[in-house]
Amino acid sequence: MYDNFRLNELKVLLYRLSLAYIFYFLARILFYLFNKNLLKVDSVLELLRLSYYGLAFDTTAILYVNLLFIVLSILPLVKNTSKGYQKILFYLYFGTNLTAYATNFVDFIYYKYTFARTTMAVMNVLEHETNKKILAFSFMIDYWYVFLLFFVFATLWIGLYNEVKVKMQIHLNRIYYFGFSILTFLLIVLLVIGGIRGGDFKKSTRPINLLDASDHVTRIAHSDIVLNTPFAIIRTLFTNSFAKPDYKDVNEEVILEKVQPIKQYANNPVTKPNIVLFILESYGREYIGAFNKEAKIRNYKSHAPFLDSLSQHSLIFTNAYANGRQSIHGMSSVLAGIPSFKDAFTSSPYPKQKIESLVSTLKGIGYTTSFFHGAANGSMGFLGFANILGIDHYYGRTEFNDDSQFDGYWGIWDEPFLQFMEKTLNKEQTPFFASVFTVSSHEPYIIPDKYKNRFNEGGVPIHKCVEYTDYALKRFFDEAKKAPWFSNTIFVFVADHCNQVYYDEYQKAINHYAVPIIIYHSNSKYVGVDTDFAQQIDIYPTILDMIGYRRPFRSWGRSLLDKKDSAPFVINSTGTIYQFSKGNYICTFDGQKVLGFYDKNDKDLKKNLIGSRNAEMNEIDVNCKAFIQDYYDRIMDHKLYYE
Repeated sequence: MYDNFRLNELKVLLYRLSLAYIFYFLARILFYLFNKNLLKVDSVLELLRLSYYGLAFDTTAILYVNLLFIVLSILPLVKNTSKGYQKILFYLYFGTNLTAYATNFVDFIYYKYTFARTTMAVMNVLEHETNKKILAFSFMIDYWYVFLLFFVFATLWIGLYNEVKVKMQIHLNRIYYFGFSILTFLLIVLLVIGGIRGGDFKKSTRPINLLDASDHVTRIAHSDIVLNTPFAIIRTLFTNSFAKPDYKDVNEEVILEKVQPIKQYANNPVTKPNIVLFILESYGREYIGAFNKEAKIRNYKSHAPFLDSLSQHSLIFTNAYANGRQSIHGMSSVLAGIPSFKDAFTSSPYPKQKIESLVSTLKGIGYTTSFFHGAANGSMGFLGFANILGIDHYYGRTEFNDDSQFDGYWGIWDEPFLQFMEKTLNKEQTPFFASVFTVSSHEPYIIPDKYKNRFNEGGVPIHKCVEYTDYALKRFFDEAKKAPWFSNTIFVFVADHCNQVYYDEYQKAINHYAVPIIIYHSNSKYVGVDTDFAQQIDIYPTILDMIGYRRPFRSWGRSLLDKKDSAPFVINSTGTIYQFSKGNYICTFDGQKVLGFYDKNDKDLKKNLIGSRNAEMNEIDVNCKAFIQDYYDRIMDHKLYYE
């Protein structure tokens, strides 16, 4: 048979990949049936809906597992259709696919013990087990029927594979053969890249991860139906930095003394004001004049006149820092008091657990909760994490429902989206807690055409975006002041992380994390400038202290209003090195040993004082280790709440 365009080969390749989808679907149904008491799906239709959303995760897993098989199937090697070559493809296909597929069957049983899909974190746990062979043998004996089921499915899969074979080809016209093959190869590579990312090439999204499985569920456990185990393992294969340290000078008593992971305050009377929390995209402390009055920056210019004005009637923290480096780090730090170090907590294997947070504590005393983000629903994993935290209402680009206000890159322009938020809050039952993550002060640094002559480029391109977002905040306040809920509302402003830097002061290493924290409440006693160390994870306990929340709660941060029970500190990470600031020093720590100590004003980390180590430095060393120890222990042991 003559086939210069290799259509038969392509059809067979599509058939073989389609078989993988069918068997992944069957594995998902079996996973549910084995664990239906835990997963509790209301109807067959609901199960099918969850399976539909699982297609994106199946696609990523199938394409990763079959990358080499796909490449060898479409490369123009002329001999592709020979029996010998097809036999090689057969063994490659089933060697990779059945190995990956078997992990789904492990979770038919293992899920009952972990309540989560298996990830690479399991390998870290097993690494310290001395009886791996015994455990494996015991599993095989106790759950023989799962192994039998796997072999039945494997046999059926192999049989269906052999039903459709590639026909022997003789290629007469090499120009047509190689020309078509090259075009086909490029197209398939493009489709594979899109499939691995989750079916999306958009700049505003990143490749899907475990957290995205929570986007379309009403019960968090259902995200495990949406997922498949090969995906969970692959996505955590090289990204899981979560492993418990074991510091000899840290024990439970040290953690309780140094970290104080359980907080309880009685500094203020019990009240129930509304709370509106703004997480401002890329809004570094550098841009706001009120935070730089004492910085002595030559020719300094502010780009936030509204926030400057509001700061005169607020409590502001001029020595505040982000706990992470990216937007995805900001949400967990601010709302749940969970920082991110090497990897984002929300992208780790551990976010799907009970988490005590600003959301859960406020809901526990009668607050309704909402989260606003003008980007595509699910962008940055915010929707999934909002569901995990238990936020009542999520408002994104979908709910805004007017793409004429879309910026073409990330989401809805801040001005119209904040106006939408204000109108939505007017309908909310009080007391409410609302948080919003803005989008416009972000690369590629554009603003609406109608404002191009109003907001200036400034020293760096982001300056005009910062000015635009500041104006959008002013417009929000202009309208909100007319609402009956405004006078009984605490407003909090913080940035997720920093961005473009103009002044030398903010080029310094520690100031790469410098963000503003502003707390405004009309007629509040809390007005002024606080120069103590402050950080994003402090916002959660500060709000609870401010409203007179009486119950104990889990928090690694401290109330910024409390000056007697806990000392100010900041912790963050470069991705490889921890930075712990407290008292008179900044400590750099690689996870095993201290690398340096620096004076707290040496923001550029120029003069290492480790050679003159003193008692305070030793105390900071232990404090840093205690924090890290408790951080990983609580996250990995699923103890992110007060028991």
